[in-house]
Amino acid sequence: MKYRTICCALALVVVSALPSVAGDKYTIDAGHSSVTFSVKHMVISNVKGSFQKFEGAIVYDAKNMTASSVEFSIQTASIDTNNEKRDVDLRKNDFLDAENHPAITFKSEKVVKKGEGWMAVGKLTIRGVSKEIELPFAVNGPIQNPWGQTVIGVDVGSITINRQDYGVTWNKKMDNGGLIVGDEVTIEIQVEAKMSS
Repeated sequence: MKYRTICCALALVVVSALPSVAGDKYTIDAGHSSVTFSVKHMVISNVKGSFQKFEGAIVYDAKNMTASSVEFSIQTASIDTNNEKRDVDLRKNDFLDAENHPAITFKSEKVVKKGEGWMAVGKLTIRGVSKEIELPFAVNGPIQNPWGQTVIGVDVGSITINRQDYGVTWNKKMDNGGLIVGDEVTIEIQVEAKMSS
């Protein structure tokens, strides 16, 4: 019995000495982050916009990046292109259908090394349609902010998706044969996140 107790104690010591594989958990600070996009309008210009409400969580393991992960959720009704009439149209069924699909989400399935950088590979879901995408990213920090909190910054490289892949299909041809709205949407994300207590 005494031998068994000693073995259990030694096992606990060994396990406690092992590095954590879960990484550090961070919560996205929406007030210091941004989700922006741009899309062609009538072939000749780009309309830019952003989402004002979003949240997410990051697990960051600097020693083992492949153990890192991210989950992200954007409120579709928070779309803002600096034109209220257009924003109302974008929230309707022809586009994002915010009433029936209130969130755009991304959940990583793995983090992989690609060239000199890293990729978060996972499912992007828009209007209930999920597609695998790759998000190139770089992590800055961690640092201590003036309030004693541990924070990181995450720069997500520019990515382009085809809105048709997600059921956002509305369009109209112009007399010259061009389309009112381009199919390709370029997305950029800048994140600041605080370590969860």
